[in-house]
Amino acid sequence: MSGVVRKADGRTMGKRSEARAGKARFPDKRAVLMAAWVAAWMTSLTGLPAAQAAGPAPATAPAAASAAPAAGMPPVVDARNLYSEVAAGKFSPVVAGDLERIYVPNLRSNNVTVIDPATMKVVDKFKVGIGPQHIVPSWDLRTLWVTNNAEGRTDGSLTPIDPRTGKPGKAIPVDDPYNMYATPDGQSAIVVAEARKRLDFRDPKTMALQYSIDTPGCPGINHADFSIDGRFAIFTCEFSGTIVKIDLAGRKVLGYLKLTMPATRFKETPGAPRTLPGKVWEPGATELCTVTKGMPQDIRSSPDGKRFYIADMHADGVHIVDGESFTQVGFITTGVGAHGLYPSRDGKRLYVANRGSHKIHGPKLGDGSVTVIEFGSEKIVARWAVPGGGSPDMGNISADGKYLWLAARFDDVVYRFDTANGDVVKIKVDSEPHGLTVWPQPGRYSLGHTGNLR
Repeated sequence: MSGVVRKADGRTMGKRSEARAGKARFPDKRAVLMAAWVAAWMTSLTGLPAAQAAGPAPATAPAAASAAPAAGMPPVVDARNLYSEVAAGKFSPVVAGDLERIYVPNLRSNNVTVIDPATMKVVDKFKVGIGPQHIVPSWDLRTLWVTNNAEGRTDGSLTPIDPRTGKPGKAIPVDDPYNMYATPDGQSAIVVAEARKRLDFRDPKTMALQYSIDTPGCPGINHADFSIDGRFAIFTCEFSGTIVKIDLAGRKVLGYLKLTMPATRFKETPGAPRTLPGKVWEPGATELCTVTKGMPQDIRSSPDGKRFYIADMHADGVHIVDGESFTQVGFITTGVGAHGLYPSRDGKRLYVANRGSHKIHGPKLGDGSVTVIEFGSEKIVARWAVPGGGSPDMGNISADGKYLWLAARFDDVVYRFDTANGDVVKIKVDSEPHGLTVWPQPGRYSLGHTGNLR
């Protein structure tokens, strides 16, 4: 394991060797396997997915993440709930006058569809760069960036959208911007160069390169969340079944952690009957999980900052990792192809979008669903179906918390789930919608992705 930091001129700034990570980072393998077996046995008895521990955190692990913020980061208002400032109604004054819109990047159409949520109608559509993946609010909430990563090409770009007018500006050439985040102090935009196994720290206005951190042990680096104090970030590694911890101040890789797969997962059955309108999504048949590595996707912190939840589309659930000790401490089975994660406006629940397939390019009308987890108990409290099948992927919560908006990755629509009862409304968009954003949102600043505000 190594983490190499490079300045904009390419010079190496430092590296960390694998030997220093130490074997003590990882939970005992036998304990993990036994916990997974017990969970599978309980599931077979009850017919319900169970939240199970994959092994306790080490006794030396800190009881809580520090709430003292890193230099330059806005203060933590409530150390018990880092989502306290994204509650309904807590808008920053800078978003006053911004249009209320849903912005949808269509990966295969190379355009953005704009929806007015008040009328539920498409009100605009415009071309952007090649392969738009996500629409990312800037740290200062004044720009929505379309990340056009031009997969397999060299002409990636970022297209700015003015949230006051909803109109795009001139694109900026940027290498491989699959996704984008921001340092908690707002000094850098973090372009996730997935194909390069690299994080590029750039000027948040001009996108001029400041420095890079190489993550050679993280193929498919894509999604991230940040510690409550802003001192480290954890990124998911889609193609190795691992996650990587980044020291933001030290500009280095702290370690990698391979996620433990469950004993069983849901059986994917293309063309099988799907949930009917008005019915609750129920777990289907399971199979032995024979894949040796997961495919981790989105990641979000618990309200108190102690734990991180990682959606895994091969494991059909959410891994739980202690952020300070960087050890896996649990797993919650959710649904086929667990993918996107969105905390509720009150910070009490976590919405899990299950994309309905274990495949990167899944079928239409898959066994997609949404699972609702209660943060406090880590128990499932609701399951919502997509009537007739579908592929809920990435999105966000409405400003008032009443709706969960998600792109249907393989079905060329977007979904609006009612968070009170799971009712779904669909709106047609273009080809392969991906990381949509809802705007405006409550919060003081954005850490990126489709609107991870704090």
